[in-house]
Amino acid sequence: MDLKTFQDNIKYGVTLVDFNAVWCAPCKAQEPIIRKLESNYKDRVSIYEIDIDGHRDLALKYMVQSIPTLIVFKDGQEVKKFVGLQSAAVLSKGLDEILDL
Repeated sequence: MDLKTFQDNIKYGVTLVDFNAVWCAPCKAQEPIIRKLESNYKDRVSIYEIDIDGHRDLALKYMVQSIPTLIVFKDGQEVKKFVGLQSAAVLSKGLDEILDL
């Protein structure tokens, strides 16, 4: 995904972007939580996964220095960032707060 496509994908609504890497153990542990969020928020939140090894430009642009990093965008603007392995409860609370704005 190039920068323009990425920006087009996050332009409207609420989007959660999971910056990760295939070799990252905490990222692997985060996967089932992301799948649960996809199911729970399927009509309200778009979710994308970005492999930082293949998309260093995006990782640099959004200052991803540790993985997993999850960034929530609302109408194209970054509104929340989670760094490190996060529980479903923490991520759900963050998404609910943003959806209620």
